[in-house]
Amino acid sequence: MSGYPLLSLAIWIPILAGLLTLATGSDRNAPLARMLALAGAVVGCLVTIPLWAGFDLTTPAMQFVELAPWVPRFNINYHLGVDGISMLFVILNSFITIIVVLAGWKVIEQKVAQYNAAFLIMSGLMNGIFTSLDGMLFYVFFEASLIPLYLIIGVWGGPNRVYAAFKFFLYTLAGSLLFLVAQLYLFINSGGSFSILDWHQMPIPMGAQIWIFLAFLIAFAVKVPMWPVHTWLPDAHVEAPTGGSIVLAAIGLKLGAYGFLRFSLPITPDASHELGGLVIALSLIAIVYIGFVALVQDDMKKLVAYSSVAHMGFVTLGFFMFNAMGIEGALVQMISHGFVSGAMFFSIGVMYDRVHSRQIADYGGVVNKMPKFAAFFMLFTMANAGLPATSGFVGEFMVILGAVSYNFWVAFAAATTMIVGAAYSLWMYKRVVLAMSPITTWKRWKTSPVASS
Repeated sequence: MSGYPLLSLAIWIPILAGLLTLATGSDRNAPLARMLALAGAVVGCLVTIPLWAGFDLTTPAMQFVELAPWVPRFNINYHLGVDGISMLFVILNSFITIIVVLAGWKVIEQKVAQYNAAFLIMSGLMNGIFTSLDGMLFYVFFEASLIPLYLIIGVWGGPNRVYAAFKFFLYTLAGSLLFLVAQLYLFINSGGSFSILDWHQMPIPMGAQIWIFLAFLIAFAVKVPMWPVHTWLPDAHVEAPTGGSIVLAAIGLKLGAYGFLRFSLPITPDASHELGGLVIALSLIAIVYIGFVALVQDDMKKLVAYSSVAHMGFVTLGFFMFNAMGIEGALVQMISHGFVSGAMFFSIGVMYDRVHSRQIADYGGVVNKMPKFAAFFMLFTMANAGLPATSGFVGEFMVILGAVSYNFWVAFAAATTMIVGAAYSLWMYKRVVLAMSPITTWKRWKTSPVASS
């Protein structure tokens, strides 16, 4: 299968399917739009399976490489390839696209074609980010992926959707402008090359590395998001429809972390070591402080959104301790969080569609009404809390082990917060799913015939 343009298919099949879905027009053709969207998502996922089946584990080189001139005057090429890191995210993204199409199957009743088209196009653009080996191609995909998600939040979101969409767009766009400036510097000083692999081999003076690293840090920190540029994420999650929250948590947050791996660490290695302490400090603040912020949330979506900031703090912490255990744990955490956070937002969406409230106090005894759903919700909650025997535990535990060899107190702070977060997540599950909350009990008693009499 290496002779087939699998990466191009993974990018352009969802985009073309999205355009075809968009062409179905008004909501009179909503059933056709849904079927076309699902077919496009499934086919887009199927073409990524050979990437896994045919991947050579014995070499660190890029595989399934595609190269064609795009803008020859500036030496910009359509250059694609995957390694053992990016290949996993292409498959994850393609799988999540199927989930988000199904998540809005019955919920979205207006502008159905446009809604599904936005997700399909965004899926293709994100696959382009994970497979691009040309800096300018990466930047185009990186920026273009903002537009569909901006529309998804702004059109199909909640009451404050316009505010949340603008905040999301402005935060991420501002950071990306510095990323472009850094790329232009690398282009000029590499002799006119936009090849990311050439930049990896390029000797850069320490002073220039510092500035390039800081530009990368600002751009990717907003995407992760890291403290203190995380405030757009809770607003975006709360206002986004269920499908938007799923794709934002499962894939959108991984773009910044992937940028650290593809740009910051290999292009500016000396500056990464020099300023690694800064990133570790910001990561610990995200883990500890934002972890406690999550404890006081009454809205289930906000709770999972803030916990995602803390979980991604483990990822950046693992990257910048510069040991194998920490980096491998961060990668496991990224993949695990992609599945678990998406599942959590899916579960919250299921409950919201039935109760029309995301307030924890309005729930209780879900297991009595939906026992099978409650079992899955328990599994996802345990994984989100990082309990042993779940995927959420593996990545965080590996990062903590890596932190022990780096600095004991760094590991202690991260581990303590992990334990507190796990205890709270289990308490929330007990309150929402197993037992009737006091407030809900009082509300039901006030409206009962006994209270009226």
